[in-house]
Amino acid sequence: MTALTIESEVRSYCRNWPVVFDRARGSRMFDRDGRSYLDFFAGASALNYGHNHPVLKRALLAHLERDGVTHSLDMLTTAKEDFLTEFATRVLGPRRLDYRVQFPGPTGTNSVEAALKLARKVTGRSTVVAFTGAFHGMSLGSLAITGNAAKRAGAGVPLGHTWRIPYDGFAGDQVPGLTLLDSMLADSSSGVDLPAAVIVETVQGEGGVNPASLTWLADLAQLCRRRDILLIVDDIQMGCGRTGPFFSFEAAGITPDIVCLSKSISGYGLPMSLTLFRSELDVWQPGEHNGTFRGNNPAFVTAAAALREFWADSTLEKQTEERGVLFEEKLGELADRYPAHITASRGRGLVWGLAFRDPQTARQVADAAFARGLLVETSGSYDEVVKLMPPLTSTDEELAEGLGILREAVTSAVAG
Repeated sequence: MTALTIESEVRSYCRNWPVVFDRARGSRMFDRDGRSYLDFFAGASALNYGHNHPVLKRALLAHLERDGVTHSLDMLTTAKEDFLTEFATRVLGPRRLDYRVQFPGPTGTNSVEAALKLARKVTGRSTVVAFTGAFHGMSLGSLAITGNAAKRAGAGVPLGHTWRIPYDGFAGDQVPGLTLLDSMLADSSSGVDLPAAVIVETVQGEGGVNPASLTWLADLAQLCRRRDILLIVDDIQMGCGRTGPFFSFEAAGITPDIVCLSKSISGYGLPMSLTLFRSELDVWQPGEHNGTFRGNNPAFVTAAAALREFWADSTLEKQTEERGVLFEEKLGELADRYPAHITASRGRGLVWGLAFRDPQTARQVADAAFARGLLVETSGSYDEVVKLMPPLTSTDEELAEGLGILREAVTSAVAG
């Protein structure tokens, strides 16, 4: 009996990367035969600081060696206290964000579920506005505000209490979503009740690497304030520096009412998520929203170490923004070289996508990249976008190597 004979058919990534991985460090993974793969997937952005970063690893090992608490529900521990102190000092304080911190459970969808429940509890309203192309998680509340039809179909029950509007750039902006939302809310005969919240990704990752313009995000925030609607930013994949700043919404100059964080918040790929919200929204009763694994102390340890290592100053942020300019240039050159196949290159910071006219070509590019030792995934409504998310800690040489392999893979796919 082999591992694959007992694992469910629901498995996915191992189908596209059919090797057995054994070790990982920095920007590389190694299979059990010793072959190296440059990782431009980064755990779907759960590994912004790379694999087994030595500073974070030392902190984790030291905690375990001294028999530090591993599981604690929401009890106060030294690891939790240290993380909250570092988060307040290095993230919330410098940005003047008056947020309470909730530990809703170990995954991103836990954070989204908590955000939705809190918004409905605070406002007494039930409807949430979501966007075309959105992805917010795989539990029922999160699926209700997710756009992808295949993922929604897996729910097996009706998914309601959501009003969906066009995201920035949808259908070439022929149907401007914010104008539609404002007009419907202004007309008492529209049949649209005032929603509890609007939830948005500043860059849609699973939706195909769709960055909203900073102006559009600012307009959305202003609309929510004017209409007394809570604004939730899902920063699960784009937060923790993926677009440059710690929070992806910072560049737009907005302050969401509620923020969802997960993936790289632990710094080490350990399960952890946060729901942040303005202090006046903290209307929870003790234990009203909870979870057995919301106190993952090893994750607190590596998260605190990551904040000290990478967010003591603006070095990482500036480096990521500079590298975003490089990716824009190199991917733009690819798009210009193959206009019959590539419809767009788009992104921000160190999340980028190449959109192909034929989804099959995107799959062929990803497969050709894997054969050459580069891990990239596809995303978008039809998996037509090759998505690039290298660790933020990658060296210049590794980024150049990965872009070179991608160029070869694209050339191979379109020539074949």
